[in-house]
Amino acid sequence: MAFSLSDEHEAIRDAVREFGENEIKPVAEEYDREGKYPIELRKKAAEYDFVAPGIPIEYGGAGMDKISSTIVTEELWRADPGIGSAVGSAGFGTNMIVEFGDEWMKEEWLPKVANGETASCSMISEPAHGSNVAGIETIAEEDGDGYVLNGNKMWITNGTVADVGVLMAKTSPDEGHRGITAFLVEMDTDGVSTEKIDNKLGIRASDLAEVVIDDVRVPEENVIGEVDKGFYQLMEFFAAGRTSVASQAVGAAQGALDAAIDYAGEREQFGQKIKEFQAIEHKLAEMATRVEAARSLTYRAATEVEQNNQDVAAQFSSMAKLFASEIAVEVADEGIQVHGGSGYVTDYPAERYYRDARITKIYEGTSEIQKNIIADQLL
Repeated sequence: MAFSLSDEHEAIRDAVREFGENEIKPVAEEYDREGKYPIELRKKAAEYDFVAPGIPIEYGGAGMDKISSTIVTEELWRADPGIGSAVGSAGFGTNMIVEFGDEWMKEEWLPKVANGETASCSMISEPAHGSNVAGIETIAEEDGDGYVLNGNKMWITNGTVADVGVLMAKTSPDEGHRGITAFLVEMDTDGVSTEKIDNKLGIRASDLAEVVIDDVRVPEENVIGEVDKGFYQLMEFFAAGRTSVASQAVGAAQGALDAAIDYAGEREQFGQKIKEFQAIEHKLAEMATRVEAARSLTYRAATEVEQNNQDVAAQFSSMAKLFASEIAVEVADEGIQVHGGSGYVTDYPAERYYRDARITKIYEGTSEIQKNIIADQLL
């Protein structure tokens, strides 16, 4: 299958790249070192439609197609994965609201996310349940004209900075995946408490939290979509989510490659730039080839998602997520090798790309889960 980028796609890439060069790169090391969430950068990025770019125009978003959103994510992560993650994930959960939410949810929350005023979060994973979404233990019990929620959510991106979240809970606990419902939860509701997780290997500028749900009452109107249909609703977004992680990985890999090329042109040994040694030339050539292969597969997956070819999109998004995340770690590792000892210290960005790239093999379904999905499609 062939795909091509339009002039508009290239213009979006140029705009995000310029934003990354001017606004993100100069402060990337500081935000990583301090683990600081970039609120002002998020607001500034929103002025250029780089926050939740897929939100429809009528709700304050840019209404970008999946290829455009993929490019935005890739370029943000190319500049810096930590800040790129914080900005690019500010709209977590909004796709559920766009597709299945009531009109009041869309009108109240989507514009606030799109303009950078706030962030949203998606509360799915739990301490004992990551890839096994069907196993979640958070319970929603009917109570009059609403529900009472109880549970514990873990590894929640934007957990302490979001004003609203989409929470998955069991409304029919004995029915497994057939008994899950999606709820809109305002994070300042009584009974919602969050604790930031600071001791992360990478993407330290991105907010991560544990969220405790203790007798949280929400009205019936906060059900997103249909009761007991939350798992099936969620499945509709997995291909798009995995394609997004693939684009993150491509961005991290490209950033690591850029850093290696820059350093190879600066560092001298034995009376010449190290880029003039064939060993370094070959290493850079292999890195670039791997990045381009991962990018092509990711754009193919994005095209299938955009065209709503569900079975094909499921397969290619898993392939892209698996391959791009593995390549990101490999290329970042080689980037450190090009830097030598300088790659092992924070004076250069090489070690940061290496740490940041590693998460792409874990979230949105581990590499092992992606292999299961790909094999199921094949067999």
